[in-house]
Amino acid sequence: MDLFFLGTGAGMPAKQRNVTSIALKLLEERGAIWLFDAGEATQHQILHTSIKPRRIEKIFITHLHGDHIYGLPGLLSSRSFQGGESEVTLYGPKGIKEFLNVSLSVSQTYLKYPLTIVEIEEGIVFEDEQFLVEAKILEHGITSYGYRMVEKDRPGTLLADKLKEAGVQPGPIFRKIKNGEAVTLEDGRIIEPCEFVGPAQKGRVVTILGDTRYCENAVLLAKDADLLIHEATFSKEEEKLAFDYFHSTTHQAAKIARQAECKQLCLTHISSRYNRNDWKELVNEAKEIFENTDIAEDFKEITIPYK
Repeated sequence: MDLFFLGTGAGMPAKQRNVTSIALKLLEERGAIWLFDAGEATQHQILHTSIKPRRIEKIFITHLHGDHIYGLPGLLSSRSFQGGESEVTLYGPKGIKEFLNVSLSVSQTYLKYPLTIVEIEEGIVFEDEQFLVEAKILEHGITSYGYRMVEKDRPGTLLADKLKEAGVQPGPIFRKIKNGEAVTLEDGRIIEPCEFVGPAQKGRVVTILGDTRYCENAVLLAKDADLLIHEATFSKEEEKLAFDYFHSTTHQAAKIARQAECKQLCLTHISSRYNRNDWKELVNEAKEIFENTDIAEDFKEITIPYK
C-alpha cells in the first residue's frame, strides 16, 4: 500500500504545486488504484508517473470546489482511449452526478466502460472482504467529506512446517486449517487452527481529509490512523485567515494528529504564498505539536507498512 501525491496545492495550479489529487496504490492488495480528488490537469500529472489510468477502480471526491474536480471529465474520457474497460465507481457529495453527466453529455463523450456514481452521505460508503471506507462531513464553505480507509485484518500465516511435523500433508486439510476450521484426522487427533496459524496481520488505516477547519469529525476519522493526510493551507500565524476561509493551519493539523493518536501526519493543500524555502518551516511548526510530520510535494510517495 502506497500513497502517491499527484497534486498538493491550494486553490489554483502553481509552478511548484498542482491542485489536489492523491492516488492510493493498492497494487499488491487488489491490483487497483483508488483516486482521491482530481483537480485540473490530474491526467497530465499521471503522465509523469507509472500509474495506469486503466487500473483506477474507485474515485473518492471530498467536495465540489473546482480545484478538486475540474480534472475529472478529462481523466475519465482519456481512460477510454487508454484501454480502460473495467468499471469505475465514483463517490462524492450531492451534485457530483450532475456535474459529470452535463460535462460528458455536452462534450458528447462516450465512455467504453461502466461508470457508477454514488452520491454519498455520512457513514460507511464502501465495504468488501478487504476494505471498509467511512465518510464524515468536515467544516468547510460547502459540504466537504473526509475519508477513512480501513484494511481488514488478514489471517495469520499457515505454519506448514509445524503441520508436517504433526504428520499432516499438504492438501485440503491445509486449506481448512488456514480458513480457521478445526480438523479431525483419521487417527482421531483434532487439529485446532489456533495452534497451526500465526497471529492475524493487523490491517492498516489511512485517513484523507478534504478541505476543513479544525473540527471533531477530523479527529474521529483519524483515530489511530497509520497515516493522516490533512490540509495545512496556512502557517500557524494565520489562524484567523484560515478560519475565515474555512481552512486549517499547520498547528491545527498537528493537533488533530495528536488528539487522534495517529502514527504519521502529512501536510498537503499548501498555499502558493509559501515557496520551497518555506516548506521546511511549515513542517517545523507542525512538529512543535506532533513530531512525526512530513509535508507533501507533487510526485512524493509514502509507503504504509504493515504493523
